[in-house]
Amino acid sequence: MALMSAACGPNADAQQVHESEEHRFRVDTVATGLENPWGIAFLPGGDMLVTERAGRVRVIRNGALQAEAVPGAPEVRARGQGGLLDIALHPRFAANRYVYLTYSKPGPIRATTAIARARFDGQRLEGLQDLLVTDAWGTGGNHFGSRIVFDSAGMMYITVGERNERQRAQNLGDHAGTVLRLHDDGRVPRDNPFVGRAGARPEIYSYGHRNAQGADLHPSTGELWLNEHGPRGGDEINIARAGRNYGWPVITFGREYSGAQITADTARAGMEQPVLHWTPSIAVSGMAFYTGDRFPGWRGNVFNGALAAQHLRRVVLDGNRAVHQESLLPRIGRIRTVKMGPDGYLYLLIDAPNGSVLRLVPA
Repeated sequence: MALMSAACGPNADAQQVHESEEHRFRVDTVATGLENPWGIAFLPGGDMLVTERAGRVRVIRNGALQAEAVPGAPEVRARGQGGLLDIALHPRFAANRYVYLTYSKPGPIRATTAIARARFDGQRLEGLQDLLVTDAWGTGGNHFGSRIVFDSAGMMYITVGERNERQRAQNLGDHAGTVLRLHDDGRVPRDNPFVGRAGARPEIYSYGHRNAQGADLHPSTGELWLNEHGPRGGDEINIARAGRNYGWPVITFGREYSGAQITADTARAGMEQPVLHWTPSIAVSGMAFYTGDRFPGWRGNVFNGALAAQHLRRVVLDGNRAVHQESLLPRIGRIRTVKMGPDGYLYLLIDAPNGSVLRLVPA
């Protein structure tokens, strides 16, 4: 694994050139002044929508962050890791203007992960409605998930954390610790793996996850890949497959934050093994396969953000095997989201009270 030696950060000189194993690149600052940005969506024509965890949707228009938030966002419980989380456009957004949001929905004394849909008319979100309020209620402020990914057939996948109540991830009667699969209007697909099974939630696609906060489709296979937080160690990349159990907390490479053992098992029959795990943990969040033309040496690589380790991790694959890693941009900040834009550049969201949108461009 190669490490870059040059320090950088959101306020670094935009002309600084960074050397990776495959490319020389710069980091351009697209926008600053965002309060804990979490998700980003690229609109036709070049504008961007960015969520702030406190509960706002912001617009970057003509390269400038607009001062006013977009009206019509859901009410959120912005506590701990909760708030307004991911954002995604419908695959036919140009025709229907649908925008999807995940957020921590407040209850009387607790919250859960919900997914909502609204129409964006260029100025505001209209007709917001919850498509699914998950049964992942909890009093704590941790482990909500939650990424949104549409596949080539228009099916929608949502990751839901296990709310820091780990045994829930093994309970098929609970949405916590799962990947959900829905139609674009929130209906349950009839071919979901647990449809018709007594005691199981029909929305569940896979389970045994801890807290997946990165997700993207593999460019060749179309399969959904996830990265998910371990505790002290045991961060993972997994391939989400229908009906599969990913083992948390029965198997893990991680340990308690105290250093105590969670389980003696790192593998067990009937439970999936990760493509890759990181011990010690890098606090992985955000995932993007690179498929563009700006960085041809990176095509097919999967990029992962790191919150605690504060760098961008490039993973080289041979089929479904991770064969090499490179750490880029040390001390860049807490990377919450990694996305490839329609322009072929890589975009990063830096999660901070004065957070930023950064863009990697060839030098």
